[in-house]
Amino acid sequence: MSADPSTMTAELRHPPRWWQARNDGARLLRLGGGLIIAMLVLVPFADLSITSRDPWQELGRMLAGLASPAPGALESPLHALILTIAFALWGTLLGALIGLPLALVYSRSRLLRGICAGLRAVHELFWALLLLQVFGLSAATALAAITIPYAATFAKVYAEILEQLPQAPLKALPWASSRAMRFVYAELPMAWRRMASYTRYRFECGLRASVLLGFVGLPTLGFYLESAFREGRYAEAGALLWIFYLLIATLPWWGRRRVLPVLAIASLWWLGPWPDVSPTLLWRFISHDIWPAPLVNASFESLVSGELATALLQWASHLPDLLPAIGNTLLLGLLGTAGSLLIAMLLWPLASRHVGNRLSQHSTNGLLIFLRTTPELILAFILLLLLGPSLLPAWLALALHNGAIIAFLCARHANQIQLPPSRPQGKFECWLYELNPRVAPGMFALLLYRAETIIRETAILGMLGVVTLGFHIDSSFEYLMFDQAFALLVLTAILNIGVDSLARRLRPSGEISEDSCVR
Repeated sequence: MSADPSTMTAELRHPPRWWQARNDGARLLRLGGGLIIAMLVLVPFADLSITSRDPWQELGRMLAGLASPAPGALESPLHALILTIAFALWGTLLGALIGLPLALVYSRSRLLRGICAGLRAVHELFWALLLLQVFGLSAATALAAITIPYAATFAKVYAEILEQLPQAPLKALPWASSRAMRFVYAELPMAWRRMASYTRYRFECGLRASVLLGFVGLPTLGFYLESAFREGRYAEAGALLWIFYLLIATLPWWGRRRVLPVLAIASLWWLGPWPDVSPTLLWRFISHDIWPAPLVNASFESLVSGELATALLQWASHLPDLLPAIGNTLLLGLLGTAGSLLIAMLLWPLASRHVGNRLSQHSTNGLLIFLRTTPELILAFILLLLLGPSLLPAWLALALHNGAIIAFLCARHANQIQLPPSRPQGKFECWLYELNPRVAPGMFALLLYRAETIIRETAILGMLGVVTLGFHIDSSFEYLMFDQAFALLVLTAILNIGVDSLARRLRPSGEISEDSCVR
């Protein structure tokens, strides 16, 4: 049925307002405006106070330590560096080896997709806290803490890569070919480059996760970094930060295919000794300790009579008041997402060749490298020492880190755009009319993709004293209340899955996918 000409003429004469239009540009404008308005409305309800006596003096000491590092004062930087690389390398490798076969059936199994969503929704640090109770401060804890969520992530991303492959080579195979033969002879050759690219990116993420494992006592760079900052030894902390930055910056040189297998084999000697775990104690922990007592002792009669429900409600009544923690988690996640948007919108034009000059490009790109390389937890920890305990350090850390990642990718996208000869001469007009309409959809896609990560990081910031769900999880582990801790981990995973589902619905169609961060 053809459209009414009179209606079309009326729409041309009176186009809909931006809040009424249904095109992607107007929808993204409403989304961005809504996020910023929500942030402005909710900021008065957040505790953003500065409680430090003299933050500027403390900042000067930190910058002095960063500018004048003292590597000679470090106790064992080589051992910590090797363990950081080994945990990340083997955790990523094991995660890829487990995730690859799961990817072959990922799209056909709703149960598998649900399990993987729950596994990757829990941060590596929380996995480490859980596994510490079984394996102690050992390499097994570090490897499992990285492998479990990474395997779920690899399964999802590899499956999406395989789904996006052209179907013509697959149709050329004999009709009786098995799933394994289709994968080996047709899918793997076409998907290898993208899968390898994402694996390298995930390894870089694994290096940051490995550093963070030091915050729970594992002897990586993060362990010595946290101790140095907490004790005010900023020259040593500066040396450790420079080691970490050089580790990430030189990854393209030492992270080659011919070098990594040698590093993997050589690092096995440093991973030991392995823990001697009793199978009986392990089974008791899995089947008994992490579950509520009424559920462990339940029977069919208690289920039918309603006694089980009553006992579970009584058990739940002893949980801490979770509404403020859930509220702070969602509030901090929303503030972090909106703050990331503002940081990205501010910095990516300065880092692009079309808008910024040579000085602004180099200085902004240097700032972006610093912010996106430093994990949120470390940024929040530094800002906590600088500003005092409140939501402000956590908010700034989330906004700066994630905003820098988005700005870096948007600037790289903008630099690849070839502007027409008829473009506006002014840089502001060029940004407004030529670059921003092309970059904005990808920027919002990346922002909504990072929303799940922001919520995950929001939870772990509770380990620094911010009253999020992570605060109660850390406290539960500290007091050996494993059933309570596990229940809160499940609640955190459900919350993360819900936020990710909402972000996927809002994400612009046809834009940046899960492995976009490596392209």
